[in-house]
Amino acid sequence: MTLLSVKSGVIGLAVMLLSAALHAEAVWIDTRSAAEHFFDSIPGDVRFSHTDIVKEVSALYPDKSQEIRLYCRSGVRSGKAMEALKAEGYQNVFNAGGIDDAREQRGLFAE
Repeated sequence: MTLLSVKSGVIGLAVMLLSAALHAEAVWIDTRSAAEHFFDSIPGDVRFSHTDIVKEVSALYPDKSQEIRLYCRSGVRSGKAMEALKAEGYQNVFNAGGIDDAREQRGLFAE
């Protein structure tokens, strides 16, 4: 076994572990209105109205152990959405607060 083949194996393992970690990450959901989302959003996050949250999440994320992090402008709508999801059996749901809180929790900054 050469040093090059060992390095290739380590790199391949790292890529595989990174891929698994990315798929295990939390789903971030913006529960603000479409207009609010249009003017300020976090790329890659999905947006569902807090009033439709159970229907939308159930369709896209049927695994009720999926980590879900919700946010809105101030944390009120995302709190209501969290309670609705928990009432439907989702076990790993968190209210991140407002959009700026969601950015801060992930080390992101508004552009």
